[in-house]
Amino acid sequence: MNHNVDRPTAGILLRLLSGLLFAAMMVSIKAVGDEVPLGQTVFFRSAFALLPIVIFLVLRGQFPAGLGTRRPMGHLLRSGLGAAAMFASFASLALLPVAEATLLMQLTPVLMAFGGVVLLGEPFTCQRAGALMLAVAGIAVLILPSLGSDAGSMRFEGYVLGLLAALLSAGALLTVRRISRTETAASIAFYFVVISTLAGLATLPWGWAALTGSQWWLLVLSGLFGGAAHIAMTLALRYAEASRLAPFEYVAMVWPVLADLLIFGLPLASGFLLALPLILGGAGLAALEGRGLRLKRSLRR
Repeated sequence: MNHNVDRPTAGILLRLLSGLLFAAMMVSIKAVGDEVPLGQTVFFRSAFALLPIVIFLVLRGQFPAGLGTRRPMGHLLRSGLGAAAMFASFASLALLPVAEATLLMQLTPVLMAFGGVVLLGEPFTCQRAGALMLAVAGIAVLILPSLGSDAGSMRFEGYVLGLLAALLSAGALLTVRRISRTETAASIAFYFVVISTLAGLATLPWGWAALTGSQWWLLVLSGLFGGAAHIAMTLALRYAEASRLAPFEYVAMVWPVLADLLIFGLPLASGFLLALPLILGGAGLAALEGRGLRLKRSLRR
C-alpha cells in the first residue's frame, strides 16, 4: 500500500509544522551558541530528541520491535555522517544568522542528486545539471560579498562549515537510501539519535559549561523541537511526495528570517536575498528529479 500520496494536504501541513519546529530548534541553539561548547549542545539536542521519537515509535508499535537490524555497519555509517553534520551545522550557526545557516542546509538534496551520480551510478540528467547550476550560483552570490569585508573571515568560516554540514547530510541520506531496503525508519531514526548523543557525550573530557537555568531549558527545548521536527517531516513524506512538498521550502524559510529580524535583531544581507530563490530552486529541481527516478523504478517492476 502506498502511503506517500494518500493525504497530500496533511503532508503539506506537517511539512510546514516541521519547518516551524526546526526553526525553533535552531533559535534555541543559536541563543546558547556563544556560551555552551559545541559537543555539549549536540549531546542535549540528541538526548532530549529521544523522548518524542521513542513516544512516537511506541504509539506506532515499533518500539522496541522495529529496532532490529541486519546492517549494523550501515547504521554506524549513516549515524556517524549525521552526527558529524550536526556538529558542522551547529558550528556554522554560531557564526551565521539563522536564516543563512538554514539556507545552506537546503543544499542537501542538490548534493544528494549529484552524489547519486558519482556514488550510485545514477544518470546525470538535465534536471540534475540545472539543480547544480542554480545551487552553485546561489552559493556564489551568498559568499562572495563577504570576502572583501573585515568580518568576512569569520563569516566565510561559517559558510564553509554550513557547506560541510550539507555535504555530510547528503552522504547520510544517501546511506539511508541504501539501508532502507532492509531497515525500518524507526531503527534508522533511533540509532542516529543514540550515536549522536554518544558523540556529544564523548566531548565531556574537553570541558562542558556550567549551565544556567535558561541555558538548560533552551538546550532541552532544542532536543524536543528537533525530535518533533523529525517526526513531522517523516509523516509529511509519508503522506505527500517530496516534489509536492518542495515549494513549501520557501514558506519554511519564513521562520528563520523572522527569528533573525525579531529575536536576534540581525538584518537580511543582500547576498542572502539573492541566494534564496537560487538555492531553493535548485533544491526543488533535485526533488523533482528524485520523483522521476522513483516513477521509472516503479514502472520497471
